[in-house]
Amino acid sequence: MNKDGRLGVGVIGAGRVGPVLALALAGAGHAIVGVTASSDDDRIAGMLPGIPLLDPLEVVRRSELVVIAVPHDQLAGVVAGLADVGAWQPGQLVLHTDPAEGTGVLAPAVARGAIPLAVHPAIAFTGTSIDLRRLAGGFAAVTAPAPVLPIAQALAVELGCEPIVVAEADRPAYAEAIATATTFSGSIVRQATTLLSGIGVDNPGSYLSALVHSTIDDALADAGTRVEIVPEDLLED
Repeated sequence: MNKDGRLGVGVIGAGRVGPVLALALAGAGHAIVGVTASSDDDRIAGMLPGIPLLDPLEVVRRSELVVIAVPHDQLAGVVAGLADVGAWQPGQLVLHTDPAEGTGVLAPAVARGAIPLAVHPAIAFTGTSIDLRRLAGGFAAVTAPAPVLPIAQALAVELGCEPIVVAEADRPAYAEAIATATTFSGSIVRQATTLLSGIGVDNPGSYLSALVHSTIDDALADAGTRVEIVPEDLLED
């Protein structure tokens, strides 16, 4: 790490999430040293011009902070595979973005001296620079060992998010909540637009936009009110 706190950041995973986080961290003053290649390298080059496309081993070799943004079913294998070839370095920060995992999945890297961090930005990623605005208004679930928790929180802030600490044991419940919110809301909207199309309503997505947004806003406001009231009720008992 440089004296000014700037890190050399490498990203493993070039789907919707990884390049956006690279862009956000670059905007916070960190140096992006490499991103793994993808099936859409032109998109990566457009978002991160001049950033080399590297294999995962080379990304780790060059980085002080490694961001792993891969699908859930690939995460453990990526971490263990890199450990098997001796890639992880003592003192290196390793951050993954999987909502369902805490830092336990990073154990093979930790065994070789790396510092584990789990940071999940709770937004729906498009894989474009639009996501930077979403990050700026969002939250991030942060899990890390107590001595390095401030590092994870600071990185969440640099991504643009407000960090919320989630305990290691609570990550599965957290992931279920995220999956419920995203899957349920998406499927309901698709069902509703299909029904409207079936009765001849033009552009049903636009027709439902104000209704869906206002309904969700009301539900979120009601959920916030309930969260504030419950502790008082418990104290009264």
